[in-house]
Amino acid sequence: MKVLMLDDHPLVLTALRQMLETLDPGIHVGAAETPAQAKALLAGDDAPFDLLLLDLRLGDDVDGFDVLAELRQDHPELPVAIVSATERLADVVRAVDMGAMGFVPKRSSMAELTEALSMVLSGGVYIPPVLLELISRLQGRGDLGDTTITAARAQLAAADAAEAAARAGQGAPAVPQPTVAAAVAPAVAPLAALDGLLPPRRPDGLDVLGLTPRQTEVLALLLKGLPNKLIARELNLSVETVKDHVAAVLRALNVSSRTQAVLAVSRVLQQRASGA
Repeated sequence: MKVLMLDDHPLVLTALRQMLETLDPGIHVGAAETPAQAKALLAGDDAPFDLLLLDLRLGDDVDGFDVLAELRQDHPELPVAIVSATERLADVVRAVDMGAMGFVPKRSSMAELTEALSMVLSGGVYIPPVLLELISRLQGRGDLGDTTITAARAQLAAADAAEAAARAGQGAPAVPQPTVAAAVAPAVAPLAALDGLLPPRRPDGLDVLGLTPRQTEVLALLLKGLPNKLIARELNLSVETVKDHVAAVLRALNVSSRTQAVLAVSRVLQQRASGA
């Protein structure tokens, strides 16, 4: 397995390389501190990379989202996972909307990194459960704006406390709420080692969604961030047929956008993994 890391901090690159090599001695790691270096490595004659780990903060003169967009355009089949210190929930949603198949905060543990890599390389999408919970609840209240992870936790905890107090004042029985503290707690069951893990055509676990085989194939490519035109080319279908399949997938997931579909599938896959 070959993994390319793009981060402008040499110490971070060294730490990530050590973590990856500890996970599996068979992982070959390439490191780039600039987009130009990453492009050169991706254009090399060696075997293609299986995964790119991208930091969104690459210096004052580089916009990580511009880099992500260019990578998705030039290498649409290359899975990209974000490994970043950003605290903005809107950045998480934007990255997923642009085709990132994972978002891993830099403060994550090795267990979380292992889970993220396993999920992404198996064709799924990984977003930490706590971020899924925060995004889901805040999107229901309106635009995420510049809300940070820390601020969101405090905001929702205060809202839960106020709702509980109001119910108590009215004499109504308390209704358990999905508090932020509870969202932090779930532990993901240990997954198998990454040795020999290859990206299949579609991630395991999508059968529970009740989609047809063709719709599941479309969803798997949608999770990669491919636009309808590329999905049509990959599956040898017309663009109009792909649009129909995408619409059916969104209806099945009870969502209205690709980004919401990705978040919903991420939640399903993680629940499936934790219950295994």
